[in-house]
Amino acid sequence: MEVGALRRFNRIINQKSGRAIVVPMDHGVSDGAPRGLKNMAAAVSDMSAGGADAVLLHKGLIHKARYEDHLHMGFIMHISASTCLSGRPNKKILVGDVEEAVRLGADAVSIHVNLGDEYEDEMLRDAGKVAKACSLWGMPLLMMVYARGHDVNSYDPRNIAHCARVGAELGADIVKVPYTGDPETFAEVVEDCGVPVLIAGGPKLDSTRKLLEMVYGSLQAGGSGLSVGRNVFEHQNRILLVKALRAMVHENADVETALGIMGEL
Repeated sequence: MEVGALRRFNRIINQKSGRAIVVPMDHGVSDGAPRGLKNMAAAVSDMSAGGADAVLLHKGLIHKARYEDHLHMGFIMHISASTCLSGRPNKKILVGDVEEAVRLGADAVSIHVNLGDEYEDEMLRDAGKVAKACSLWGMPLLMMVYARGHDVNSYDPRNIAHCARVGAELGADIVKVPYTGDPETFAEVVEDCGVPVLIAGGPKLDSTRKLLEMVYGSLQAGGSGLSVGRNVFEHQNRILLVKALRAMVHENADVETALGIMGEL
């Protein structure tokens, strides 16, 4: 990795732990502004106060989120999108480019690819183009790769491992995939991938413990942290939650210790 890319990469992945807490906030494009992101400036401020390593935003909300007040955090610019109104929400198209991300001060860019969708070929083609541009500009690439399509099981460990490997093969520096459900199968995902693997949050969970157990299991399996949105920014005590996650991800705290930080023991 070239010096410029390495410097940016180290603003996302903590150099001491080799892990990261990323909070994606790109949901407004796909679904409309969800609870927790109506006030973007407050959301970013709370993630900063909790100690998140990076936030992930679309380009139009960088200033609305007042990211400039929290420059100690990494900034990942998401450059692919779709909406729930289109009838084909799994088809992601590029809505930004790497040169634009460099100009806006991003530390990484992210794209979303859905394997198994009928438009998989177009998303893979775009992923290749973005990876090439990232290499040219010294920009780390986070690739969200999910198994989503007709008769595709999104949570089958074999499919998740395939998704992670596709991201690595196509040039991602960091891959984001769903958690398989247990450390044993997730360890195989990590081993097969070869680049840092972050877990997605998935659907809204009904308890803090479930989220912390999922994160802990992924870390025990060799995962490099998390990229979790709704289960973080919609939490009623989201600053404390990020602090608890930070203790787990960067200080190897267990679930009970993290719950203690949350005051939920």
